[in-house]
Amino acid sequence: MSGGVDSSVTAALLKRQGYDVVGITLQLYPDTVQKKKGACCAGQDIYDAKRVAEAIGIPHYVLDYESRFRKNVIEDFADAYARGETPIPCVRCNEKVKFADLMDTARELGAEALATGHYVRRVEGPSGAELHAAQDATRDQSYFLFATTQAQLDYLRFPLGDMEKSAVRALAAELNLITAAKPDSQDICFVPEGRYTNIVEKLRPDAARPGEIVDQAGAVLGRHDGIFNFTVGQRKGLGLSGNDEPLFVLKLDAARARVVVGPRSALASRVIDLHSVNWLTAADAPFDCAVKVRSMRPPVAARVTPLAGKGARVELASAEEAIAPGQACVFYKEGRVLGGGWIRPAEPLQTAAE
Repeated sequence: MSGGVDSSVTAALLKRQGYDVVGITLQLYPDTVQKKKGACCAGQDIYDAKRVAEAIGIPHYVLDYESRFRKNVIEDFADAYARGETPIPCVRCNEKVKFADLMDTARELGAEALATGHYVRRVEGPSGAELHAAQDATRDQSYFLFATTQAQLDYLRFPLGDMEKSAVRALAAELNLITAAKPDSQDICFVPEGRYTNIVEKLRPDAARPGEIVDQAGAVLGRHDGIFNFTVGQRKGLGLSGNDEPLFVLKLDAARARVVVGPRSALASRVIDLHSVNWLTAADAPFDCAVKVRSMRPPVAARVTPLAGKGARVELASAEEAIAPGQACVFYKEGRVLGGGWIRPAEPLQTAAE
């Protein structure tokens, strides 16, 4: 129970259905970090979760997971930016904290299942539980859960997967839950005022090493104050002007502190290499499916080839722009999540000057 409307309604639904429900809230960072509306897992949100639990008549516990969250999510986030990647901390939080440590705690309590307020569907298939996109496509969170293992999926439940967000809020109002009109969480919960660069610079000061902004041929066009300020596909904030056409970030070379820029046409790619692939179906041969390379992009047709060492190569039917290392590529077939992996950084660009 994060203190938001979704987890509140999840708990209330299960209680109404006759289950013996225990509410657990994770304190993930100090109250001093939470300075904006719509965050979660600290301060007012813990208090809101407690009040909801009291209202629906279930026991409620707060577990201090600050150190685990810092190590597995916040520090990982800073490390990724220092490597020139664009991380997805919500995936790491689900993978390393909520569906790992918390699941162990749930089992220790003797719980038969762990339920969350995520908008995804768990479908019993012929070979066990399957992960499917939510009924409400505008709220679907399956992209962020691609790293969920089969063993975790067998234990998890997602009561909101078949519901529209409006219906969830209406039910919360009907039950007089204090979270009924509470705003949804936005952006990254542990980044005050959305300034992620402050977190990276504080935890990994070496990432602020200045360097060059170069074109594809290696010609120096300008300088920067740290590659963590940029992501692949970025146009604004480069400080470059007077060019024949707009320039975009094409690559980030952390080893040489270089930002490589070029025209928009150079952002397109049809081949993606992945590492740390998590499979939710048997895959030992190439197959056709749809893939998402960003959480807010629609799925596109592709062919996925499994590789040794939890790798995979994805060949897109049509080119996608700004495929950023550190993001995820998730595989879908008729709404079912087949698996997904992390996008590998491209090889450092060899320029004419070298």
